[in-house]
Amino acid sequence: MSADEACASNALLARANAGDAAAFGVLVRRHQRLVYSLALRMVSDRHQAEDLAQEVFLQLYRSLDALESDEHVEFWLRRVTMHRAIDRLRREPRYLAAPLTEAEQVMSESDAADPLLARRLRTLLEELSPAARAVIVLRYQQDLDPVEIGRTLKMPVNTVKSHLKRALVQLRERMTSMTGAVQ
Repeated sequence: MSADEACASNALLARANAGDAAAFGVLVRRHQRLVYSLALRMVSDRHQAEDLAQEVFLQLYRSLDALESDEHVEFWLRRVTMHRAIDRLRREPRYLAAPLTEAEQVMSESDAADPLLARRLRTLLEELSPAARAVIVLRYQQDLDPVEIGRTLKMPVNTVKSHLKRALVQLRERMTSMTGAVQ
């Protein structure tokens, strides 16, 4: 980000903090894809992801005065989204039955290559513990390194690495047992 862009982002944040609803709307639109994407990967349900994103942005509105820059906002949103998703996953039953009419999934461009493999991976990801799922999503969707993941989840780096290693072993084993070979 250039110095001019950083100044504009900081001015936008200051205006939103002063109560400018339009500035807050721009801030939400700037970060909604990040928040919704993380929420969707964690809770695996579009409606729940939308609810979670709304909760996160409501909390953002209440916490604007504590945020210093656009980078801080992005870090804060990532952290709050993951923690709220983990909390929600811990509160709700692990597997819910859904009618087949609700089984429709939104396909992304990356799913076009092998939709069956993508569905299997989504299913296996849902079977991970909330903390392990959060680590995997932040590592492979957000491309964060273990140090950044630890900062985001308030978790020691070695714990992040342990979750990452165990989750990948678990995913490989289950994928192998499902397909007979690692894809």
